[in-house]
Amino acid sequence: MADDRVETKVRTSPAGSEGAPARAYDTALLDLDGVVYAGGAAVPHAVEALRLAREGGMRLAYVTNNASRTPETVAAHLTELGVPAEAAEVVTSAQAVARLIAERLPAGSRVLCVGGAGLRVALAERGLEPVASADDDPAAVVQGYGGPELPWGALAEATLAVNRGLPWFASNTDLTIPSGRGITPGNGAAVEVVRIGSGGRVEPVVAGKPLPPMHRETILRTGAERPLVVGDRLDTDIEGAFNGGVDSLLVLTGVTDAAGLVAAPPEHRPTFVAADLRGLLVAQPPVTAEPGDGGGFRCGGWRAVAGARALELTGDGGREADPVDALRALCAAAWTAAGEGRCGLALPDGFAASLAAAAAGRG
Repeated sequence: MADDRVETKVRTSPAGSEGAPARAYDTALLDLDGVVYAGGAAVPHAVEALRLAREGGMRLAYVTNNASRTPETVAAHLTELGVPAEAAEVVTSAQAVARLIAERLPAGSRVLCVGGAGLRVALAERGLEPVASADDDPAAVVQGYGGPELPWGALAEATLAVNRGLPWFASNTDLTIPSGRGITPGNGAAVEVVRIGSGGRVEPVVAGKPLPPMHRETILRTGAERPLVVGDRLDTDIEGAFNGGVDSLLVLTGVTDAAGLVAAPPEHRPTFVAADLRGLLVAQPPVTAEPGDGGGFRCGGWRAVAGARALELTGDGGREADPVDALRALCAAAWTAAGEGRCGLALPDGFAASLAAAAAGRG
């Protein structure tokens, strides 16, 4: 489990661990996009790391805000990538939002569905009938990620339904989603279109990370007792872990960069930070605080301190230096200075580029 000797009530530093997280937690609740794969390809080192974690006794569950595909399709994709998976090991925001809707509407109710096959199947599994038009007498409207092929007309139907006063649900509100070619608009962008079209008068009921319905769905389906949330997004994966009261591991293979991490408010601060999924397999290095107020923070030969206008970093960690150790020390300096707020101090000149170059070399 996490060694929080540098942490008080508000997390002020990434934690260290005496052993590998894969040995300390019974289940990894893994995000997919930007963690296990990007676009259609596996993230470097993900396949081998997950194989070793599973062989060491850790259960793996794949928890995604992407509502476009069914669990069966996701499991088949993972298996093709070399990560054997069963549909029962996949939990989607489509399942979480379908449960929410089914708890509020009678069985057999029609629901205007704006999204992909994953959302339509999840609704049907809950005894709800997906329809495609606001004129099909729906009792509610739900949006989920529909991919690049989502037609503009579907958003128009959702807007018409919301303007008629129907209950409005969304699987998630991620504004972006990683792809093999870069960052692209996510379901949150489509939700914004409907919000604008409805005059901003109402808000959808959202099920996905970081909100409690997704955490509830995940625990119900996995039975995890000591879960570790593993993700790449601060505002979904890490905040979801914070809201659920469980530990988290941030990997730097997706959307979060160094600047965003050091500026994170308390609910976005992960327990652990690692370059990629190999972080599951090794003890996490501790960050040590120097005695006295205003002292620095050390990790792996690096020393970080919060200066007057910017974060300052010294040391090179040796020839085999891990720049993620430097990032861990910088996080401790920034989070301690910020307390319950956000750190506004800039990263040291050139650090972000050095971290990115090191990541490219690891790949």
